[in-house]
Amino acid sequence: MSLWRKIKGELIDIIEWLDDSRDTMVYRFERYDNEIKYGAKLIVREGQAAVFVNKGALADVFPPGTYTLQTDNLPILSTLQGWKHGFESPFKAEVYFVNTRQFTDLKWGTRNPIMLRDPEFGPIRLRAFGTYAIRVSDPGTFIREIVGTDGHFTADGITNQLRNLVVSRFTDVLAESGLAALDLAANYDELGDFVAERIRPDFQAYGLDLTSMLVENISLPPAVEEALDKRTSMGVIGNLGAYTQYQAAQAMEQAARNPAGGGAAEGMGLGMGFAMAGQMAQGFGQAAQPASPPPPPPPVAFHVAVDGQTTGPFDVNTLAQQARAGQFTPDSLVWKAGFEGWKRAGDVPELQAVFAQTPPPPPPPPPTS
Repeated sequence: MSLWRKIKGELIDIIEWLDDSRDTMVYRFERYDNEIKYGAKLIVREGQAAVFVNKGALADVFPPGTYTLQTDNLPILSTLQGWKHGFESPFKAEVYFVNTRQFTDLKWGTRNPIMLRDPEFGPIRLRAFGTYAIRVSDPGTFIREIVGTDGHFTADGITNQLRNLVVSRFTDVLAESGLAALDLAANYDELGDFVAERIRPDFQAYGLDLTSMLVENISLPPAVEEALDKRTSMGVIGNLGAYTQYQAAQAMEQAARNPAGGGAAEGMGLGMGFAMAGQMAQGFGQAAQPASPPPPPPPVAFHVAVDGQTTGPFDVNTLAQQARAGQFTPDSLVWKAGFEGWKRAGDVPELQAVFAQTPPPPPPPPPTS
């Protein structure tokens, strides 16, 4: 190191970091021989944290603010240095500025398709991609676990590992959800929230906080998408017979407008006309045939309780005969499929006609003279 840099480092009494990049996560403040003057000014701006490291050991962490570096606001470093009362000489320590703002629009995506068993299509392969955002929530842990002694650490140094974590957890959540492929688009937000909850403890172990997790797209293989498009087209067309007739009529119109085609065109048009006429005649013939009536509904049957025993089932006609014989009365208990329990026969609407046909009891004989 040149003499000028040494002299300049000894004259430094303000420790600060102005970041003009968008991807720097940690920056080590550079000065000669790591010497800091006692009473120097430390300026930590919003979105930053300053971490002091002494001989490889994590010491004091400063949130945003302006500080005069003395033993009273460097308690851990004072203990590590073993300073005595009245210490005023320069001291050695590494200062790392940690960027605590959000790092957004970080990409994730599946390098290889995800093999799943779809409830509708069977075994399928899916690809997915999206974005996520992070911020440093614990500067000390982040330096200890990730940065180490790197003097200029950028987001590129951690995004590959984080992307692998996101894809692994997303694959597990997607497989456990059991959602059909055609229903995934309606659950992007829910999938993103589930993955965020599952993966947040992994990020916290690195001193990071996962602030957002977005699923942008989940896609099928091109061959499957092509087959799905054909299936959708068939659904849009609807009646294939009517569509074929329409296409034949269009072809006939085109042939009629093309007299240059000569006899071949006329013959082709005539042949298609006969074919279409046959289809129309067949359609008219099917329409002219009377529709066969549907099968009659099954007769209603009732069970009857007699002396504590279940008898039957009996149809309405049989019950009418029993009513005329006096064996079946409105107070008899009946049950049929759909009843929650036994009911009085006189309270069942279907049996009202049975008792209406029953003659009243005969009048008493006239008195004898």
